[in-house]
Amino acid sequence: MTAFPNVPKIAYEGPDSDNPLAFRWYNPDEVVAGKTMRDHLRFTVVYWHTFRGTGSDPFGAATLQRPWDDGSESVENACNRARVAFELFEKLGAPFYAFHDRDVAPEGSSLAESHANLDAVAKVLKEEQDRSGVKLLWGTANLFSNPRYMHGAATSCNVEVFAYAAAQVKKAIEVTQELGGENYVFWGGREGYQSLYNTDMKRELDHLARFFHMAVDHAKQIGFTGQFLIEPKPKEPTKHQYDADVAACVNFLRAYDLTDSFKLNLETNHATLAGHEMMHELEAAGSQGFLG
Repeated sequence: MTAFPNVPKIAYEGPDSDNPLAFRWYNPDEVVAGKTMRDHLRFTVVYWHTFRGTGSDPFGAATLQRPWDDGSESVENACNRARVAFELFEKLGAPFYAFHDRDVAPEGSSLAESHANLDAVAKVLKEEQDRSGVKLLWGTANLFSNPRYMHGAATSCNVEVFAYAAAQVKKAIEVTQELGGENYVFWGGREGYQSLYNTDMKRELDHLARFFHMAVDHAKQIGFTGQFLIEPKPKEPTKHQYDADVAACVNFLRAYDLTDSFKLNLETNHATLAGHEMMHELEAAGSQGFLG
């Protein structure tokens, strides 16, 4: 069964094409400066907005209709969603995809159940990767949606939350390795503070660094050779985020002896939120050897 029966594989038709479902400028096999456009651009479909966004906003309910999705948080629905996702990846001709653990698999009633759910969906993802040739560019763990992370994950004031987050990241790294992921991303959406009146900044940064060192140690232990990346972003959802921009991240990595293990994953709108142009962030990271 196909989810998009009336949509053909998107092909390059040139700049004179008036076909809305065709590439006019992107010819994946065209060689530019010694590399194909496919290798230059490395287009990646992100699972969260593409398949888990609902179209809701603060003023209204979900608006997106997805006939293949029954709306349940079941493993069966997640596996079916994964197969549909790969149909889209193939029709777009996208060579890569990326995900958070909770994008692809539902959270269970316990950590063990969540891990089992992720394993079940990862099996389908691996089958689809092998069948289609689409690769995982990076995986990551969602350490921001569950209420347990309201005060952070690695920077939480609750040691049990820190431990839970560490276990979640441990599993996400292992699944990323299993799927041949080229990178693993850390985005600290809740790693920061709303007010200094109840925040010990130095202590929180120390805990964040310890968390990252634990991840590095585990990657070495299991033989994961992918690149660790931090994704800078300020102000959303936390007022003062510790990974606000390139400068903040590089300073943190240098202060805590993590420069050999991490690079940066930059996003244009995040640069804008930080009051920078994307070119500034690219230059700031690239000139110092941190561009991931």
